Amino acid sequence: MSFGTSGWLFQSNKLMYDRGTNSLWHQFLGEPVVGELVGSGIKLQILPSTLTTWSNWLAAHPDTTVLDVETGVYPVEAYLPEGAPGSTYSTYRGSELTMFPVPERSNALPTKSRIYGLTFNGQARAYPQEILNQTQVINDSLGGGNLLLVTPQDGGTRSYQRDDRIFLTVEKGESGSSELILIDDEGLGWRMTEDALVSISDPTMRLLRLPGRSSFWFGWYAFYPATEVYANGS
Repeated sequence: MSFGTSGWLFQSNKLMYDRGTNSLWHQFLGEPVVGELVGSGIKLQILPSTLTTWSNWLAAHPDTTVLDVETGVYPVEAYLPEGAPGSTYSTYRGSELTMFPVPERSNALPTKSRIYGLTFNGQARAYPQEILNQTQVINDSLGGGNLLLVTPQDGGTRSYQRDDRIFLTVEKGESGSSELILIDDEGLGWRMTEDALVSISDPTMRLLRLPGRSSFWFGWYAFYPATEVYANGS
């Protein structure tokens, strides 16, 4: 299935369209909302994503390919880093206002607080970026299951299943390596990969990654209004 950007928004979040039926889809939920596929039961699989810097990603994945900024659509200077003054949405990011109406809101956090959102076993939780920046390893439980959030010092939160294990610290791999190793409460090391935590002593032991994502608070809440906000270990 191939998708494009429709130019339409819902809750200030873009709607995609599929090129086969021209149905409109929620980008956030991966579900069709207008068109012949509505009610079909089709839902896209939500994949994990990581918000990090190019330098950190390239160090860990040196074989990565990247889209050329010379697209022929916009000039190269239009692709400034998001945090750079003069970038396309720099004014918008610095404002508490949303560009378009968002009826479903919550005052639990400021409108544009950056959060890491996660759904697990039918329940949703938002982890404020400020807490993630201060706490590299969070052992948590949600929806009757145990999970782990890891935020290395260079950023890029990832979440994993953790079964009944408790993880304590994150360490660098061998000298010169960008690999990150998690140490659990039994002193065992686990490699942090994009797909899973992998036991160093027994690579067949894997704790799968969960599909969390970084978002503005207003964007996440609009689609997951029953979300709990993680605060100080709870």
